Amino acid sequence: MSDTPAPVPPALAPGSTVGILGGGQLGRMLSQAASRLGFDVVILDPEENSPAGRVSRGQIVAAYDDPTALNVFGRVCDVVTFEFENVPARSVELLAEAGARVAPGPRALAVAQDRILEKTFLNEAGAPTVEFAMVDDLASLETALQVIPLPALLKTRREGYDGKGQVWIKTLIQAADAWAAIGERPAVLEARALFVRELSIICARGWDGKTAVYPLGWNTHKGGVLKTTVAPAEVEPKTERRARAIARAVLEQLDYVGVLGIELFDLGDGRLLVNEIAPRVHNTGHWTQDGCVCDQFEQHIRAITGWPLGPTAAHAHVEMTNLLGDEIDQWQKLAGKSDMRLHLYGKGEARPGRKMAHVNRVRPL
Repeated sequence: MSDTPAPVPPALAPGSTVGILGGGQLGRMLSQAASRLGFDVVILDPEENSPAGRVSRGQIVAAYDDPTALNVFGRVCDVVTFEFENVPARSVELLAEAGARVAPGPRALAVAQDRILEKTFLNEAGAPTVEFAMVDDLASLETALQVIPLPALLKTRREGYDGKGQVWIKTLIQAADAWAAIGERPAVLEARALFVRELSIICARGWDGKTAVYPLGWNTHKGGVLKTTVAPAEVEPKTERRARAIARAVLEQLDYVGVLGIELFDLGDGRLLVNEIAPRVHNTGHWTQDGCVCDQFEQHIRAITGWPLGPTAAHAHVEMTNLLGDEIDQWQKLAGKSDMRLHLYGKGEARPGRKMAHVNRVRPL
């Protein structure tokens, strides 16, 4: 096998077509960023009239694993990306095998979709996680509970987000109920992280291997769903350096192209543990839309199309707040505040807990 690095593909010219698998709010904001740079955008999503589809050149309405749709999608797009990690990894592989330029690559997607693979990869990359054990059935859960200290968190191995597909186990007698609560699916048992706060870092890597890293954000959650991110977070220099080192190690080990989000547990003494990675633009990076010259969405488009990465320094202090469910009804009041920038997702039904918009409160640094 040759050690010669793969050639760097040429930068795509304005007027080229960017394909996005997924038509939700992240796809919508990616499409808007791509349009500002002069690209056309095509969405593939099974939902008709998706939020992203309505602001794009066109949408293919089909399942993510529809072979005919993938074939057409790959042929009309000059580069393909995705907005969420539950797109079938095989679909991304098929696009790449057919000759489509895909970023991030299928390996990053496969790693992020499986919590065992993810944690194994992170530890091998020098990005430590909490202690964990693989769980395939009730017997292996009971065995894992003899090793992982209580309380411990049981999570489905695949899928699950915003607090879904997980349950805390506080005593050994709760094992059977916990196993039933997650649907008796393959899982991971995680030790509790004794952290003082959750941080996150948004980073990017281009086809040429160059990287760009944004300042850290400080996150708070409500009911398992991200509620606020404050950035740039006040951290000690050694914490910032460690987070940046983790980000670059993950990007390089995955040979990653695009924007990546990394959630971190701050243990309070300069030590960081990685909670999870997201191979896409990330909710905790929304602050960059009003806090940086080049936000995470433009950065992702720049990376996947081969353009130079943009600056990541913050020019403002931002508090990002998610608007969930009927909180969207505050839009008129929020739109009238001079220190707030409202970002609406164009969704219909405001179901409880559904992310409908976010607002960035901006203050000078």
